[in-house]
Amino acid sequence: MKKYLAEMVGTMVLVLMGCGSAIFNGGCGSPAQVLMVAMAFGLSVVAMAYTIGGISGCHINPAITLGCMLSGRMKSNEGLMYMLFQVIGAFIGSGILYLLTSNIDMAYATTTGANACAAGVSTIGGLLAEIVFTCVFVFVVLGTTDAKKGAGNFAGLAIGLSLVLVHIVCIPITGTSVNPARSIAPAVFQGGEALSQLWLFIVGPFIGAALSALIWKMVGDLKQND
Repeated sequence: MKKYLAEMVGTMVLVLMGCGSAIFNGGCGSPAQVLMVAMAFGLSVVAMAYTIGGISGCHINPAITLGCMLSGRMKSNEGLMYMLFQVIGAFIGSGILYLLTSNIDMAYATTTGANACAAGVSTIGGLLAEIVFTCVFVFVVLGTTDAKKGAGNFAGLAIGLSLVLVHIVCIPITGTSVNPARSIAPAVFQGGEALSQLWLFIVGPFIGAALSALIWKMVGDLKQND
């Protein structure tokens, strides 16, 4: 049970800090704001990786959990429990942000940090972006945490920095999800258009995670044969 609670707390911190950075710093309208939000998400992962990594592995993302399931690193029943507690943690983080924005008199660009396709980005374009960037991110996770070929104690740093990189590129497209839990909770609190587009931020990351597991299996097998 401790590993599930660790996933819940870790996801709560990710949403609280990542989405909170967008809420309280005026959104992502400028390059400086994009970088700030990207760093907030990435540093949250680094912090949690070295805090709960030894307990649960610090997935704090259903897409990462799916990648681990498909690559044979964890059983499906355990993976589904991870996903459940990740979503619960995301709701706790979003709930805290909702309480803060409801009781602080400031003009916010967003009150939830929910994802949405930017103006001019089609549904297909947004879906493709989420698939591609989730694939890249989860591929890094699978590679750096591999028992034989991974980065060891540096895995958390590599994963956090890769999330920063993904956010820098993808924020102007979709706000960057690459994490269904991170998208579900803010969308529920915001409602409206955020809920209507939510499927994109669930389907896209899961497809990307599945592709990353396939690619890593191919790359890993090649390395073993070399």
